[in-house]
Amino acid sequence: MDQALLTFHNTFPERVDVFYASDYCYKCLFQPLVRVEGNYSNVSTVISTKFTLSLQVNSQTRNVTLCRWSQLYEEGGQYSVWIKQLSASNTSTTCRHLVDENPRNAYIPLLVAVLVLSSIALLFVLIPYVNRKYNATKLIKNACCQSLQHTEDCEVTPTCDPDAEDAKPKQTRLRSLDTFRGFSLMVMVFVNYGGGGYWFFEHAPWNGLTVADLVMPWFVFIIGTSVVLAFRSMQRKGVRRVQLVRKLAWRTAVLMLLGFCFLNYSPKDGPLSWSWLRVPGVLQRLGFTYLVLSLMQTVWGQHQLTPPRASRCRSAVQDLVPYWPEWVFIVLLETLWLCLTFLMPVPNCPTGYLGAGGIGDDGLHPNCTGGAAGHIDRWMFGDNMYRYPTCRELYRTTQPFDPEGILGTINSVVMGFIGMQAGKIIICYRRDNVQLLSRFLAWAVVLGASAAILSKCTRDGGFIPVNKNLWSLSYVTCMGCFSFLLLGSMYVVIDLKGWWGGQPFIYPGMNSILVYVGHSLLGFYFPFSWEMRYQESHWERLFQGLWATSLWVFVAFLLYRKRFFLKI
Repeated sequence: MDQALLTFHNTFPERVDVFYASDYCYKCLFQPLVRVEGNYSNVSTVISTKFTLSLQVNSQTRNVTLCRWSQLYEEGGQYSVWIKQLSASNTSTTCRHLVDENPRNAYIPLLVAVLVLSSIALLFVLIPYVNRKYNATKLIKNACCQSLQHTEDCEVTPTCDPDAEDAKPKQTRLRSLDTFRGFSLMVMVFVNYGGGGYWFFEHAPWNGLTVADLVMPWFVFIIGTSVVLAFRSMQRKGVRRVQLVRKLAWRTAVLMLLGFCFLNYSPKDGPLSWSWLRVPGVLQRLGFTYLVLSLMQTVWGQHQLTPPRASRCRSAVQDLVPYWPEWVFIVLLETLWLCLTFLMPVPNCPTGYLGAGGIGDDGLHPNCTGGAAGHIDRWMFGDNMYRYPTCRELYRTTQPFDPEGILGTINSVVMGFIGMQAGKIIICYRRDNVQLLSRFLAWAVVLGASAAILSKCTRDGGFIPVNKNLWSLSYVTCMGCFSFLLLGSMYVVIDLKGWWGGQPFIYPGMNSILVYVGHSLLGFYFPFSWEMRYQESHWERLFQGLWATSLWVFVAFLLYRKRFFLKI
């Protein structure tokens, strides 16, 4: 899986060396691959098919490059490279490629899975539609029977009172927000189960975005939106600030303890010990972000968001100006991140360095992984941090680097603040959906344009590249754009038009803590996973990931039916 066989045939009398570098690795040094003796010798080696590879063949005696090429090899294929001299009079060298065995299509399992899931989704859409049509037919038939006074032939059906719908209390809970949370959670669970072994379901080695990089900021965005909606509800119930502070302190403590004692600890590591316990973590970051956002909302966000007159709510600054202290705080916080990132001196590293180190950047900064962010975390936590960063394999780094470090947590708060703006827009413009959606679109455009400018629409060449490991500013603005677009789309489809009820994502979305902690603790036990017979098969890995994710959806559905929701 994710590998191909490459055989080099050397027709030269001299020995040659073959070097390689991944094109995804930014300015990486070429690494030795194989050495091929002369006189029609051959050597076979296994190569990665995840990314495009650049290879070059060097003559060992003449110290020159004989040929160089870039190619994306495909999974399971067997290739040959014949290193030849064009003719006796022509000293030019050619490296001729041949396909000895055709590769297999690694994406067929994914295509089959998409078709099956699409069919199931279509079935769940059609069944309620047919049921509604059937009930409507029965209702019309019953009405006709009663109008003709043939009551003995009529079925007993509930009468349709036109005012009955209005008599029911309107749903104040945003189903789209719960669905967004559940969708993000299910993507995270699927990714944590291996994502079928596909590289784009793993985190990016350093700069850039994959599916796995989308989930965490969505969660933080939802936290910000939920804080505003929840605190408004408690404000209308007359909950005092002291009670709010006590509640948010308790939630923060529980989240952090869950992260420390359960998700960062494995029984195989022996007794719980501070000497090896990882301090940063996902729940620790979520807990701290929630604490800061809640304090902001408690101290500065207690304005009445629902104005007495509709005209006041249409003001262009209604959801912005009253909360200027929050904006000042966020601007100062982001200024701190920029100053520490680009102005803080790091020993033996260039100031403002944002690279992965290792063999990247022409190998000039091998021990500078993460620049200031990595230096601060290593100074604060020592070895009590993540030891296997995503850049370790591709960039050959040796230093630990934690993607949930201190500087990244600053921008996590900024991401949550962006989510708070969505919550304020929802409260203020709930009665004017055109204004609400226009605001969502405006925020998405501004944030998307900011990400494009900061990254120069490139993966590695921007002022501030999009980087999940660093939680860079461009990453936050990019994910803020995606969050507004996705939440706005779900709001239209679910809450505004009622075309979709949010199933099945709404079920885990309303029990997110239970599903997240549960899949982290029990995820690698049967029936959620098992020892695979074919370890190097996308088929079995994809099936196992989808099976485990579906099981957690089913568990959340059963708890939803029982009205059991784990809350902190």
